[in-house]
Amino acid sequence: MPITRRTLIGGAAALTLASAARAQNTPGPSPYKSGASGPVWPAREQFKLWPGLPPGSPVSLPKPDNTMNGPADRRELWLRGVAEPVVAVYRPKKPDGRAVLSIPGGGYQFVSIENEGMDVARTLTPHGITVFVLAYRLPGEGWAMRADVPLQDAQRAMRLIRARAATWGIDAAKLGLVGFSAGGHLGAMLAVGHADKVYAPIDAADALSARPTYAGLVYPAVSFNSAGFEERKENGLWGDSTDPATAARYNALDRVTSETPPIFLVHAMNDGTVPIQQSLAMIDACRRAKVPVEAHLLESGGHGFGAMHLPLVAPGRLWPEVFARWTAKH
Repeated sequence: MPITRRTLIGGAAALTLASAARAQNTPGPSPYKSGASGPVWPAREQFKLWPGLPPGSPVSLPKPDNTMNGPADRRELWLRGVAEPVVAVYRPKKPDGRAVLSIPGGGYQFVSIENEGMDVARTLTPHGITVFVLAYRLPGEGWAMRADVPLQDAQRAMRLIRARAATWGIDAAKLGLVGFSAGGHLGAMLAVGHADKVYAPIDAADALSARPTYAGLVYPAVSFNSAGFEERKENGLWGDSTDPATAARYNALDRVTSETPPIFLVHAMNDGTVPIQQSLAMIDACRRAKVPVEAHLLESGGHGFGAMHLPLVAPGRLWPEVFARWTAKH
């Protein structure tokens, strides 16, 4: 059976954790050449998240494995083996101070860096928004405390962007996010768990808040044990089992409070991978907590359409423009 995004998202198996002892050398990200084979990654402008080895590094770091995937008319770049997480920076011609951390999905099994990262930058930078694309570590690739690994990278990214806001001419108070699928779960966790202590502070940037000013969640998974996932036994974040405390901490849906930032949702009714109930439940949770929420529920579109993969005539194709307008409001 061919490997697809759906089979990877639905069939994540727990990987054996390697020793948490520190490695001696950290390889840099593997460049992906431009041309007929695919896009350039990493981007020309980028920054590393960690000055040394990331938290919980195993003895043998994962090896970069960047591949093109999907049908012939929709090939896209996926990242695996992210040993050194980075943030790529995409600047608009006329920046207006707004900034978004784009968090690609991939079921915590790969990072859909092109469809839900680079393409997001292409659609949002014309609106004056500076886009930061996060290439985060994958939980099942040998890191200690695997469930905390993506949130470690996401928190660190938000703090570093705020610390260096002047470098990119952005307003730290206008920094939000947009996350997709598993990246939507990670984005939701930043919204509710931005202050969770998942790594030891290492410099002055870690004294800053990781809270997004607003959070766009596109076909997000917000709970792994409810809202259509009641019978699910495993996921890519912690594998086939975890302790109840960790499961509760990573249930973003149940952690929505009045302190949660405004939420923007996009989801297709016929999504066969992440059920529409996930976004419907998030709407209810936000309304109960009196959190501003806007939702765009599409008649069709399936899963993984990103920023540019809906038909040109589809109303949902306009969601990035609507999101850009919404961010200006918040």
